[in-house]
Amino acid sequence: MTKVKPFKAVVFNQQKIKDVSKVVCPPYDVISPSRQEYFHQLDPHNFIHILLPRDANDNKYERAGKLFRDWQKNSILTQDDAPAIYFYSQEYNLKGEKKTRYGFLALLRLGDNNSRVYTHEHTRSAAKEDRMSLLKQVKANLSPIFVVFEDKFRLINRIREKYLPKHEPFIDVIDSEKTSHKLWRITDPEILKAFSEKMSDESIFIADGHHRYEVACNYRDQVLRQPGKPEDAESVNYLLSYFTNLDPRGLTIMAIHRLVALPAELDQDDFKKKVEPNFDIEEVKDKNKFFFLLAKAGSQEHIIGMYHHKKFWLLRLKNVKILDKFISDKPAEYRLLDVSILNYLILKNCLGLDLEDKEAIQFNNNEEELLEAVDQDKRKAAFFLNPVKVQQIMKIALAGEKMPAKSTFFYPKVLSGLAVNKLE
Repeated sequence: MTKVKPFKAVVFNQQKIKDVSKVVCPPYDVISPSRQEYFHQLDPHNFIHILLPRDANDNKYERAGKLFRDWQKNSILTQDDAPAIYFYSQEYNLKGEKKTRYGFLALLRLGDNNSRVYTHEHTRSAAKEDRMSLLKQVKANLSPIFVVFEDKFRLINRIREKYLPKHEPFIDVIDSEKTSHKLWRITDPEILKAFSEKMSDESIFIADGHHRYEVACNYRDQVLRQPGKPEDAESVNYLLSYFTNLDPRGLTIMAIHRLVALPAELDQDDFKKKVEPNFDIEEVKDKNKFFFLLAKAGSQEHIIGMYHHKKFWLLRLKNVKILDKFISDKPAEYRLLDVSILNYLILKNCLGLDLEDKEAIQFNNNEEELLEAVDQDKRKAAFFLNPVKVQQIMKIALAGEKMPAKSTFFYPKVLSGLAVNKLE
């Protein structure tokens, strides 16, 4: 049984914060160092000062916790009086097409043995240690995780059609990527009751935020092991989450590509000899044609794009039975992922890389940034993937398997600072 409930969000006080667009920011894990500096300089009350504090001589986590409490004390942040769900729309442009994604913010009960909450992606210990250190100080869910569900009862569409035309959003901002974010506060008891009842029959698939989900589970276990009954014992069973359905008109998944740093400059002829037993290799002269062919072929075959030393290559897998040899310990759903093919057949088998080496393998969804990085260093190569399909994510999760880290990039991101869930 899935448990979803409303909550009293902590939000920016718009009587003191006149321009909310200057105080919100993306999730912590998609902010580059340069963007981190940008948001730190944008406004002294930008949420990044709490979400992703800069290193200094003092403890940055303690500093973030103190700042969070100070902003509440000074009414920069205020808590809503009544529990609510927060309906959320995002309007954005993707390759010239205008799209809108609808969802809502609410609390999701953390999983247990009887849970219908499914994860699909491997996590890394360093990121979890960072978020746990911050959580212990702020005692709040600062950013929602991103989950998808089937929406059997058309809850999202019903709210969009019947509620939104009669009410104005209490937050309406446009971010630096020109995405429009609108938030409605829904406190109607009948709607809240219907949401809780209908959501109980849904399976929940975590799309983004696996590190935060695991940290929340670990934090819950630590709190509940304490002697006596802590005041926040019940609150730690829930996690702030953004829920959206599987409507393809608004749900966009982008690929996360790989930038590989090699010990020495790559010998292209030697590399071709290593990959030719498993891949057909096609060199493409034009960049635009390369990305067009990569995307076009992605719906019909397993294909990897590669860029090195001013050359574009398309690597087409010759036969899926090859995967039985190199990824024999994984189920079919896992083996058939392009990212698995890249990891095991190319990065590990041909280039001899450790898949957990964060210095050798870096992740980026920006194609132009990867091309520029390769042009600046002859020891680097870029590998490009097509996006994972949401059906693949669900199959992996239902099979009890984990996808490789950084396999999916859901776009656009849900802003941090719109609504916070206090655990105290």
